[in-house]
Amino acid sequence: MSDEKGEITMYKRILLKLSGEALSGQGTNFDPEILKSLASQIKEIQDLGVEIAIVVGGGNFIRGKMAEKMGIERVQADYMGMLATVINALAIQSSLEQIEVPTRVQTAIEMNKVAEPFIARRAIRHLEKGRVVIFGAGTGSPFFSTDTTAALRASEIKADVILMAKNGVDGVYSADPKLDPNAVKYDRLTYMDLIQKGLAVMDTTATSMCMDNHIDLIVFNMNQEGNIKRAVMGESIGTIVE
Repeated sequence: MSDEKGEITMYKRILLKLSGEALSGQGTNFDPEILKSLASQIKEIQDLGVEIAIVVGGGNFIRGKMAEKMGIERVQADYMGMLATVINALAIQSSLEQIEVPTRVQTAIEMNKVAEPFIARRAIRHLEKGRVVIFGAGTGSPFFSTDTTAALRASEIKADVILMAKNGVDGVYSADPKLDPNAVKYDRLTYMDLIQKGLAVMDTTATSMCMDNHIDLIVFNMNQEGNIKRAVMGESIGTIVE
């Protein structure tokens, strides 16, 4: 597809998966410059006619496993993590609306004072009308990660691709490149490769869901300005999982 300027994009509808940590600064839950940059990049691709949905984590506040280590029971810990994702969804919404990008937040746990409940048909209609849709509160159930949420929502809204924005990592490696200097970066993989090689890109539930629903995945470095647009334009950045 191409916009009025003639720029051709690879995808019509995308789901952008963000970690909560990707929004945080040094010792803060939010970095205003990161939020501002993210909003600007999203507006840039929306102006190309791309329909955008977002799933965001909550790790800049609390993660389920982190809460468990504090002695909180697993189910309660997971619900705490889900609520943290809603805080992040509202922060992203605010940043987007400050630059006049129409936005809706939908949550899997109903909280009508701050967001719409998740309804797949309504989400698709928002996307068709040019609104960015941000999904909060995970799947609404404990024991599921935001990776699984991304795979589930991408399947429900019929997204063409999941863009998995990593914080400082530019793709999928054979080992942690921060710990192993001999780690090899992969340019292309299949979902079976992820399972067979034990590559910790997303959990097994999310991997299987993407594979079953034929949704491609692009893993790339969010910290480099303009990478979201490059991924949408089909440039070879990060790692493509098919």
